[in-house]
Amino acid sequence: MEKIFDLVKESRLFQGIAHGDFEKMLDCLSARTRSYRKNDVILLAGDKVSFVGMILVGGVDVVREDIDGHAVILTKYIAPELFGEVFACAGIEHSPVTIRASEDSRLLTMNYRKIITSCSQACPFHARLIENMLSLLAQKYLMLSQKLDIISERTTREKLLSFLDAQRGSEKKFTMPYNREEMAHYLCVDRSALSKELGRMRDEGLIRFKRGEFEILGGVSE
Repeated sequence: MEKIFDLVKESRLFQGIAHGDFEKMLDCLSARTRSYRKNDVILLAGDKVSFVGMILVGGVDVVREDIDGHAVILTKYIAPELFGEVFACAGIEHSPVTIRASEDSRLLTMNYRKIITSCSQACPFHARLIENMLSLLAQKYLMLSQKLDIISERTTREKLLSFLDAQRGSEKKFTMPYNREEMAHYLCVDRSALSKELGRMRDEGLIRFKRGEFEILGGVSE
């Protein structure tokens, strides 16, 4: 239990939860740990949603198939992020997306109804959990709004510039969490067109990159 606390204590969901309450809280939430291999399906589109997951180790992809049957990665999450909470709070019983492990991963799963409703024992940490959940949902809304802004740009370059600006934060050098195929899916563009545009931007001295390591040299808003 101590090891799990060390892995998740930085999570927004558990902010303000005292170490002494942690074990009792996990028991109250019917929490369990589960392990998955890379590409294992954690939740299949159409499955009944029965838990909220927190990533202890590794990461997950939220995937939706397009009309041609191709898997499109909507979002990536890494430790110690939470997934599935939007479904829980929206009352969605069956998942509209597939969630799969992007690498060998270990998850903490919790009964979603027990997170968003106060229990009969009136646990003192429950009000803080609900408050933290509301904060998380607001953050997810902002992330979705940001993605809509990015993919609404007209050209592949404009999408890339907006995307890179969002990924880098305040840093000129950063590690990209997406590979080229995943970037193309996120931006809703053709992979070859994406690669060509990245090459042009590099040749024009706007960016420098090697595999997942990127550096902004110019042309992206400061």
